[in-house]
Amino acid sequence: MEYQTAFSYKCNACGRCCHNQVITLSPYDVIRLARTANLSTGEAITRFTLRRGSLLRFEENGCCTALERARCTLHRGRPLACRFYPLGFESGSRASFVRLEPAIGSAGVYGTAGTVADFLKSQEVAPYLEAVERYRSLIPLMGARVAILADFERTEPREFWRRAFHEAMREANYDPNPLINAIFDAGAAVGPYHYDSDNDLIGAHLREIEELIRRADDPAMIAAAAFLLAVSLGYEPAKVAAG
Repeated sequence: MEYQTAFSYKCNACGRCCHNQVITLSPYDVIRLARTANLSTGEAITRFTLRRGSLLRFEENGCCTALERARCTLHRGRPLACRFYPLGFESGSRASFVRLEPAIGSAGVYGTAGTVADFLKSQEVAPYLEAVERYRSLIPLMGARVAILADFERTEPREFWRRAFHEAMREANYDPNPLINAIFDAGAAVGPYHYDSDNDLIGAHLREIEELIRRADDPAMIAAAAFLLAVSLGYEPAKVAAG
């Protein structure tokens, strides 16, 4: 499916799609969740996320932690993946989309009354996609820093990157990583959470992270942060190691 493909979807607020999902969160997703919940980004990470802010939390019964009965309490600040639903996004040289199978028992109605572009506009995905591209600019910067710091004559490169990826994907028992903390906890990284504009906040956040990358001296820590950021943005992890 492409932007002009005929497509429409009417959500009937049954809440069925808000169960048993794996929803990755970008740093901007966390910012929007925090704003909607009137929390700091650190508080939002603790309350709504797993894996250091990069995954939306689901309860043991399979229900999203933000769901009350069939109502999303964070709907205004819902993550990009939730806005795309019931479409899946495939990035590449040319963006394309796939229609996802409906959740079992879903009351949502698929149709052809508009286009994919119309649907995405109604879901207000543009600011999220723009933020993804801005944060994506950090990945090559981290890769370049790793290349400077890592001694690949003494350390086998594939094993180095394998360990970094494994560390990035841990949901528990992971090593402290101030760079990951700064990437997902924007409020803590840039000081008091007082930016009225998301654009200004992202700009300040990126500048702070860039400075942390330049000062960092542990290539394994940087590599793990690069992997986790890449996954959170829907970027292929293999491209991190490839540069």
